[in-house]
Amino acid sequence: MPREISPTHSAYLELREERQGMEEGYHFLDEKRLILAAEILGELQRYEAALAEFRRAYATAVESLKAALARHGLEELQALPGGGPWQGALAVRPRSVLGVLINQVDCHLGENREAPPPAGSPEAEACREQFAGLLPLAAQLATMTGNLERLSYEYGRTARRARALEDVLLPELEQELKTIDSALEEQEREEAIRARARV
Repeated sequence: MPREISPTHSAYLELREERQGMEEGYHFLDEKRLILAAEILGELQRYEAALAEFRRAYATAVESLKAALARHGLEELQALPGGGPWQGALAVRPRSVLGVLINQVDCHLGENREAPPPAGSPEAEACREQFAGLLPLAAQLATMTGNLERLSYEYGRTARRARALEDVLLPELEQELKTIDSALEEQEREEAIRARARV
């Protein structure tokens, strides 16, 4: 709903100050949008590199599984002891980008407290090690996915606010300023006419 504003000089000056504040807010949101977009692109590049590394490691693990299956067969391979539970360290390094939490994670598998029982063959041991090696890569991918979700959410919210200012609030304010300016000019003309009539 349009605001009811008396066409006075003080109202005109207040609206100009309000417009200046909105313009500053829009420029801030626009700059924030650019920074978030750059951060999203950088995180996407890191994610794609990590995903490619995970896929290579997964393909190697699948090949080792095929070799273990060829050596032992499915039933015997299922009966072989696993290597878990795995011991390791997960180091999370958080940072903030305009209020958005960005995590970097380093996951390292350590030695098991108890040595795992023999896997039964070099093929089975290689299979166990290859699949265990996927855990740190999966942790990195999960962390990057969370980063991208938070960045995407904040970017969308910032873009909506910037569009609201650019497409709705600033044009409405500009129209109100023009209306008051026209009314003030009309008042000045009427006052000039009345002044001449009194002379």
